[in-house]
Parts: sequence; C-alpha cells; structure tokens
Amino acid sequence: MAEREPARILVVGGGYVGLYTALRLQKRLKSQLRRAAQGQDGGVRITVLDPDPYMTYQPFLPEAAAGSISPRHVVVPLRRVLKDCQILIGEARSLDHERRVAHVSTLATVEQTGGRGGTVEVPYTELVLAPGSVSRTLPVPGLAEHGIGFKTVEEAIGLRNHVLEQLDIASSTRDPAVRDAALTFVFVGGGYAGVEALAELEDMARYACRYYHNVSADDLRFLLVEASDRILPEVGEAMGRYALRELRGRNIDVRLETRLDSCENRVATLSDGSRHPTRTLVWTAGVKPHPILAASGLPLNERGRLVCTPTLRVADTGHAWSAGDAAAVPDLTADAEDALCAPNAQHAVRQARRLADNLADVVEGTPPGELTPYRHSYAGSVASLGLHKGVAHVYGRKLKGYPAWFMHRAYHLSRVPTFNRKARVLAEWVLSGLFKREIVSLGSLEHPRAEFEMAAGSVPPPDTK
Repeated sequence: MAEREPARILVVGGGYVGLYTALRLQKRLKSQLRRAAQGQDGGVRITVLDPDPYMTYQPFLPEAAAGSISPRHVVVPLRRVLKDCQILIGEARSLDHERRVAHVSTLATVEQTGGRGGTVEVPYTELVLAPGSVSRTLPVPGLAEHGIGFKTVEEAIGLRNHVLEQLDIASSTRDPAVRDAALTFVFVGGGYAGVEALAELEDMARYACRYYHNVSADDLRFLLVEASDRILPEVGEAMGRYALRELRGRNIDVRLETRLDSCENRVATLSDGSRHPTRTLVWTAGVKPHPILAASGLPLNERGRLVCTPTLRVADTGHAWSAGDAAAVPDLTADAEDALCAPNAQHAVRQARRLADNLADVVEGTPPGELTPYRHSYAGSVASLGLHKGVAHVYGRKLKGYPAWFMHRAYHLSRVPTFNRKARVLAEWVLSGLFKREIVSLGSLEHPRAEFEMAAGSVPPPDTK
C-alpha cells in the first residue's frame, strides 16, 4: 500500500503569532514530525514562511535605537528555535485556498526571473495566516521621500545612526538654518511606538550632547504630533495625562489634535499652521493589515482583518486559522457582544498558543465543534518614557516613574522568546548600568560598499573644492 503524504501546516508570518504557534506545534506534534522525517504514515510537516529569518521583538526597538540593547538581541533566529520546522524565506503573494496552495516569492524566484518577482506554489493542508501588519501611511506630500519608519530593527538602528549624524552636522556647520534643522526631530503618532521611540532617543541625544563642544542639550528640539486629544490611550486617561506632563516637562513640544500636512523640502507643515524645518521626521502613525489578506480570498471585516471564530478558525472556512494583528477575534470577556480583541502583543502571544493547541487537536482527530475558544481578560499596559521613567496601568493599578519603568522591563524580559535572549538582554542591561552609554554612529553600515566603489572608480570622489 502506498504511503500517505504527510499533513502540511503552512504558517505565513514569523512574528509573534507565527513563532509562538510554530513553537507550540513543534512541541505538541513531536511524534508526528518525527514520523514525517522518517517517511512513515501519519506524519506532519510544518513550514514557516517569512521575508526575514528572524522574529523581531518590537517592544525592545526603542531601547535598541537608544543603544541600551544590541540589535541582534532583539531578534530571535527562526532556524535556531524552530529546529523541527522548515523555514522558507519569502513572501506570500496570493492564496488559492480551494486548491490549498500559496503563491510565494522567494530570493531564488527573484534571482531566476531577473528581478521580475516570479512565484512558486507551496501546498498546504492547514493554513495559519499571521503576516502581522504594515505601517499605515497617508498621502502626505514629501512623506515618502523624507519619512523614517519605526517598525523593524533595521529602521530602529538606522534612526539611531541618523540622530547621531544630525549632531555631527550641527556641530560642524556655521549655517544656522542647517544647524536648527539638524537639531529638530519630529515624531508623528502618539501611540506606543511614537512615544517610546521619542522618549528613548531624546534621552540618548541629550546624553550625547555632553561630548560635543558646541552642541548642548538645550539646543535640541523634539516635537510630537498627535491627531487625537491624548497620547498613549492604551495606559488609560490618567496615565496618559501623566505621560504628557512628563514629556512636556522635558521641553518636548507635544501638539495634540494636530496633523502633519506636508514635509516637502524637509519642512514639517502642521495643521495648526506652524512650519518646522527638520532633517528628521519619524512616522509612527498606526498600522494597517498586511496586503496578503486582501489577496487571500478569505472573509474580511470592514477594517481588512480576517473574520475569525473564538477558536481562532477563519469564519466559514475550513482548514484556515489566524490570530494577532491579522485577525478579528471576538473578545469573550467584554460586555459588548460585538467586541473584538485588541491587535496587540498581549493577545497575540496567548492567541497563538490557543491556536496551536486547537490546530494540534484537529490534526490528532478532535472534531472542530469540541475545540476550546480563546478567552483572556486584558491585563493592562506598560510604557517606557526613557531611562528610569515610565507609566503603567496593570490590573487596575496605576504606576508611574521608576516603578513603572522597572515593571516595563520586567514584563518584556519575561515575554521575549527563549532563555538565550532573556539572558543576553539582562546582561546588557546590567552592563549598561555599570558603564556609560555608547554614542557611536555606524551610518556607513547602511552603505557598506561605498568606500570600495569609490576606490574602484565606479563612484566619483566628493568635490573637495
């Protein structure tokens, strides 16, 4: 009798949901994975598809940008922690769920087609669609040319290098207009990413100024632009007001109910009529669903997220699962019947574990009607406002200052995947408390071949006249 093909689980996305789902499946289906490797019946194979070979722990990006944590310690290598899974570096372009096939673009397909971006078909039995989200941009003139995102580790380190480079520019110019623009830093978006990135980088820049003979901390100008009437809505109204007072107490200009209308010619023009010449504009004004969701053919809600049942299955669709940013999951702990779980890391990690357990149960023969629904009461939120400063609203208790900052670090240290990363991050925190900050800019890393190309003659040398 011919051997049966092993069941194929395709996990699209290697972020919170993708990594934790695969980790849990790897543990739950250990015997099935072993049977597939040995060519026996009843086996299972798990493939994780992501454009990057690592998962980024995004809450640590502000500290990586400020130099408190090494960038390589805020990422988790997928191949190391998912030893029993196949890691495929690429991006899903579309899905044919009726045939259970994903059309995937990989580095090899791009190379083979001369950069035209061909695809290959990746078959699956069960699909876990968890591509996360992408930055939500608006048609603001000049944003594409001058804006800097803050969603990846590359962007965080690039922003750190850029901020330190602006201090070098200000220190070496005699043009007051160039100097003022270099020392003006505009952040758009008053959520977690914007506030934490601004607070950490302001701390770093203020510290770095002591090493410049002609740039002082008072010369720096940080501006936070938020369209709503408050910042950090996740930590509650009272803690949001405290965070606002804390930032303004550090001479950070916070503009509420204000929008960015243009940033053409390196001038940030705001809806209140003010104009701010700047060489640094950081865009953290929200996220939107990944484009693959619209190309999946699966049911979406009005915000473009997958409609899911409480058991994390895609509604009215067999063999498809989702969680995290991509999924609209009913919140069974809320009073409102139509309430959905917030698309944050707290829910994503827990949903991933429940999804993996339910999927493993289905693979092992449990009927779909007997699966366990996801249920989790929101515990609260913590946010850092720079070194030794923070706000927290956890289980109804409000904390601020050092206790909140300590809770922020303790919580995220407990949540970052793998003991290896926990130990490395903790060691770096201890060392950073014993020694001074690193303020070196490695901007040349972004163009590592520039010097060689100049030496080889393919790039003309700079004009020294």
